[in-house]
Amino acid sequence: MKAIILAAGRGTRLQPLTNTIPKPMIQVCWKPILEYLMESIYSDVSEIILIVKYKKEIIKEYFWDKFNNTKISYITQWEEKGTGWALKGIDLDDHVLILNGDSIIDSKDIKQLIQSHTGWMLVESVNNPEIYGVCKVDKSNNVQKIIEKPNEFVWNLVSLWAFKFSPDIFRLIQNLELSSRWEYEITDAVNNYVKENVFQAIEISWDFIDIWYPWDILTANSHFLNKLEQSEIKWTVEDWVTIKWNIVLEEWAILKSWTYIEWNCYIGKNSSIGPHTYLRWETVIWQDCKIWNAVEVKNSCFWDKVSIAHLSYIWDSIMWNNINIGWWFIAAPLRNDDKNIRVMVQNKLVDTGKRKFWVIVWDNVKTAINTSTMPGRRIDTWVMTMPWEIVK
Repeated sequence: MKAIILAAGRGTRLQPLTNTIPKPMIQVCWKPILEYLMESIYSDVSEIILIVKYKKEIIKEYFWDKFNNTKISYITQWEEKGTGWALKGIDLDDHVLILNGDSIIDSKDIKQLIQSHTGWMLVESVNNPEIYGVCKVDKSNNVQKIIEKPNEFVWNLVSLWAFKFSPDIFRLIQNLELSSRWEYEITDAVNNYVKENVFQAIEISWDFIDIWYPWDILTANSHFLNKLEQSEIKWTVEDWVTIKWNIVLEEWAILKSWTYIEWNCYIGKNSSIGPHTYLRWETVIWQDCKIWNAVEVKNSCFWDKVSIAHLSYIWDSIMWNNINIGWWFIAAPLRNDDKNIRVMVQNKLVDTGKRKFWVIVWDNVKTAINTSTMPGRRIDTWVMTMPWEIVK
């Protein structure tokens, strides 16, 4: 059996983060999204076929031609004409896994899919099925039809884009016609497939994480940090450091005296924390970051080369690369009316579903001393704030 992973997408809702990397290569804790998926399947397949396009060289340079001795091959999707178009031209003679490369499905659920004897797909019950492909099933959980983003309620089971097919699927993909959305959609091939084959829906038992928006990265980080059962301390912890629960401290990273870490956290290579720093609740700090004296950070994610100056206070925030935060940076966590935080994405205000979400700071930002932000604000690439500025 072989596996095909669709990894050609750009992830426009995550821009400008995905201006520099493809969505499947976004880091969650200590590795890219795509790597978690490949870890779940490599021992059960003879080959992993990656469908790539956007910034494909980043994926190729990271994985090369093998993953733990399992062969990797690449197919470039030259045109964006839908998921079905990405698979046209492939013809395999054995069962195949077809997976989405920018979501995280628990490895135990993936194993159930792999071990199925007939065709299966993974599904989940959700409260907002209208934004997914909805699966209509019979009493035996046989899939009858998938309806993409229905205008009215059909069912609450949705496709997680994880399938196991017989080779018949490739004949049906080859014969796909343009949909009403002017795309070649694998959903149409699945609907034809279930007319000819028994195809069952299996509801996942564990977690599924779809990285739609930047704040979903915080949820994904929490998912994996919660599984950290013991600390991995690979470099320097000075005297008088307190560590509650478990952490990962990578090579050349240092925890300076009087730093206090509460709950599981990750500190990447060559990062410096403290002295007198307070890290709380599943914070992820990657490479070459400097978190200085008397800074408090909770449930946040910092990419590479982020420097947070003294006496700053940051909760539930995301900061990308090459950022310098000046002294006394304060981000407001809550709206005065106590409603959910909304964030501007693609020129639209999107409800995060969170009561607390502070700030998103993009690449190459510099804030002057005493900069403050209102809840849910974003500071765009290359912005420099003025002393005492309030980002509204």
